[in-house]
Formats: sequence, C-alpha cells, structure tokens
Amino acid sequence: MQAIRLIALDIDDTLLRTDLSISFRTRKAIKRCLAAGVKVVLASGRVYKSVYYYAKLLSLQKNGSYLICGNGSLIQEAATGKIVDQVTLPPKPALAAFDLVDAEGFAVQIYEGDVAYVSRKNEFAIYEKKLTGMQQTIPPNFREMIAANCHKLVIPGDPMLLRQLEVILRNFVGDEVTIFTSKPYYLEILPPATDKGTALAKVAARLGIDREAVMAVGDSMNDEAMIRWAGLGIAMCNGDERIKKAARLVTEMSNDEDGLARVIEQYVLQGCP
Repeated sequence: MQAIRLIALDIDDTLLRTDLSISFRTRKAIKRCLAAGVKVVLASGRVYKSVYYYAKLLSLQKNGSYLICGNGSLIQEAATGKIVDQVTLPPKPALAAFDLVDAEGFAVQIYEGDVAYVSRKNEFAIYEKKLTGMQQTIPPNFREMIAANCHKLVIPGDPMLLRQLEVILRNFVGDEVTIFTSKPYYLEILPPATDKGTALAKVAARLGIDREAVMAVGDSMNDEAMIRWAGLGIAMCNGDERIKKAARLVTEMSNDEDGLARVIEQYVLQGCP
C-alpha cells in the first residue's frame, strides 16, 4: 500500500463525537498529519459555513485544503469558500421529485449559502437548526428555487417511511438523479453521478495525488462512494452496516472512543515524527 498523502473525513459520527466535539487525541493526530505534509479534506453533507467551523478548529484553512460540501455537489477552498467545482440538479426531475414528495406529505429542504429553505415546518428542520445553527425560512416560491438549479433536495422524515419513499423515487426519477440516505432520517436527491467519491477524485486530481494514496473514513451511506473510491476506505464501527460491508477496514472503536484517531495513527502516522 502506498503511503497516505490525502485523508478525506466525514464529519458527523466520524470526526465528531456524539456531543459534536472533536477529541484532543483526534485533533493532535490530524495536526501531526498536516505537519507531515498529508492533506486533510472534510467531506460532508453540510454547507460551507458549517463545515468551515470544524476546518478552522483543525487549522485546515492554513493548509491549502479543500472542503467537500453538499455531499459532493460543491468543492470549495477551505480558506476562502471560493467554489472550485459545483453541480446542480436538472430542473425537470428535481421538480418531479418535489411534487411527488410534497403530495406524499413530506417536507423538502434546499440550501443556499448559510440558509436552509424548507417547504413546510417539520421537527427535523428544528433539530437541524440546533445542530448546525443555520437560518431557516419557508419561501413563497419554493418550486421556483428548485427550478433555478439548486444543489440538492433533502427530505427529512421517519426512517421507515423514508425507505418506502426512496423505492418510489428510484422507480420514478432514479435514472436522472442520485438518491441515497445520508442519515436514517434524511433522504437526499443530488445531481446524477454526484457523490463524495466523485468529488474526492476531483480533489485528489487537483492535488496531484494518486487514488491509492488516499484514505477515506465515514459512517453513513453518503460516505459509500468515497470509501469505495479511496485506496484505503474505512468505516466507523458505529456506522451503517451496509457501509461496513463496503469498506476495506472497520474501526475497532467508535467515534466516541477515538476510533478515527486510532486509524490515523496506525495507517498514516506510523513512522512520522
């Protein structure tokens, strides 16, 4: 295996502990990577402002790094937020999906900047506001915003109901968009061929780093593509069982037990000062 030169990290339930903090051991391991010249990229479904908060804690904005936001629909410079690559949903299937989801009684969320626009009030939007601190509003022209090329649709809801909705959507527009569950209570619709893996490949190419020198770590289905693409794909033991099966390795410890720090120390930092 080649020496790891680039690490891609999911944020929630991977980098972060349950209390949304980054442990001292994890911070130390990541900063040792940076000092050794290893690039670190955060890859999340969150928007730039929310991802930047954690990037700054790790000093990634000083390292010429990139942030993968919106589950791969946006690649931005960590330091400035400048968009270096983006893809948007084709309006026709996006609107068709929204109309179907809305008719079934589900809320839909889209994001612009640091604002979450919701089609209707829902308990999951309230939880997300507490989690990310994002502003939220219900616009009068929700369909128009979708038609104007948004990056993704997020459908919050009961996990059991979302599984059924996912099957319906795959049959309805599955050939025209990318559909996956990022968390059990979030179903996401992205542009075709858009995911963290595709975005990670673009970042690695920008940095001139070979696929085999990339390590990716995550816990949910939105991490599957980057875990499969990376030369070393690792799933958190606290993650989705499907992700564990897709990964080359699974951590022995959870996100609350420094599982991420342990794999960084073992597979990246051995031999580093």
